[in-house]
Amino acid sequence: MLDRPNPINASVVQGFLPDEDRRSFTSYFPLPVRHGMTVGELATMFNAEKGLGVDLHVIRMNGYERTDWYDETGLSWVNPSPNIRTLNQAALYPGVALVEGSNVSVGRGTDKPFELLGAPWINAKTLAAHLNSRKIQGVRFVPVDFTPSGSRFKDRQCHGVRILLLDRQALDPTVMGVEIISALHKLYPRDFELERALPLIASRSVFDSIRNGKDPVLIASQWQDRLEEFRKLRERYLLY
Repeated sequence: MLDRPNPINASVVQGFLPDEDRRSFTSYFPLPVRHGMTVGELATMFNAEKGLGVDLHVIRMNGYERTDWYDETGLSWVNPSPNIRTLNQAALYPGVALVEGSNVSVGRGTDKPFELLGAPWINAKTLAAHLNSRKIQGVRFVPVDFTPSGSRFKDRQCHGVRILLLDRQALDPTVMGVEIISALHKLYPRDFELERALPLIASRSVFDSIRNGKDPVLIASQWQDRLEEFRKLRERYLLY
């Protein structure tokens, strides 16, 4: 297996872990939302921890540093997904994607997927003001209207925010994601379908804390112990 860089660097580990009973296509292994590993390291860990018995040989990258963002590797950008077209979108994805299972557009069907978030029932200025008041490090929210040409709310005008990434090193996208979901639940309890976000959140404790109106900063403090356990497991499989 030829290893490849983690586009948003392989040194930072952030976010909560899924519950053991919520494994799915998007939750194959109990990883935090931002795991800080390369695909070769992940394959090695899956093979060992799940007892797959694969005769796996990972070809390491030359000159790779764990702290490298993709634009620091000297490699040409290749979209890892049709809707992740820039490194900024990749950096925002671990947070914004947490909400896309619900009745909110995350910009699919526009030229700025995962930089936009909205719905017909949102007040753009209210949402932007609330999120900016939360002082989320590394980003700012600008009110915007947009009409997706596909996916959720196709051909319907949505009101919401454009997320400006100001400092990718300062941003914890997982905290930002919880902040966004919490804001939608607080501001639009009748319109926002929180229950539909549970499969992608995949953590009952995080979901219940959001539903009960707990401050997102306190929610993030609750997942640190499990995150530290994962960091210790991760150490066994790091190649760089």
